[in-house]
Amino acid sequence: MNIILSLLSMVDAKALFDFEKENKEFFEKSVPARPDSYFVYEEFIHIFEALMEEQRNKTSLFYAIKNESGKIIGRMNLVDIDWETRIGHVGYRVGNQFTGRGVAVNALEKLKSEAALMGVTELQAKTTLDNMPSQKVLERCLFTKDHIDKEKFIHYSFSL
Repeated sequence: MNIILSLLSMVDAKALFDFEKENKEFFEKSVPARPDSYFVYEEFIHIFEALMEEQRNKTSLFYAIKNESGKIIGRMNLVDIDWETRIGHVGYRVGNQFTGRGVAVNALEKLKSEAALMGVTELQAKTTLDNMPSQKVLERCLFTKDHIDKEKFIHYSFSL
């Protein structure tokens, strides 16, 4: 499946809210739940504005994964970027209808290229022990499994 990886902007707020709300139960099967306020649009927009501020400051970059028609089908984030060490942390989620089609792998490969162009030299990621699809994505994108922490998250890294 061809995908477009594009930086989020305020124009994407409502579509992203709808995507998150539509996939809430699916995501909560494999990742920690977001607070209830995240699913109230008036609260979500404040959260989203704070994310856009992080993006303007280049401490985090938030991407929409869109299909050919421009519908948001996933997210890919590069957060907590440390510009001294040039390390960024990757997070992603793909909507239930679009899993198993290579969307996350394709988007992560695009993010790796974007990050390298920006001067990031290492990407780090973590996933829960039972999130096998996420582990497979990281491994297909050649991330190295580093360790499992006391909270039972598997930590990965990739040198660019």
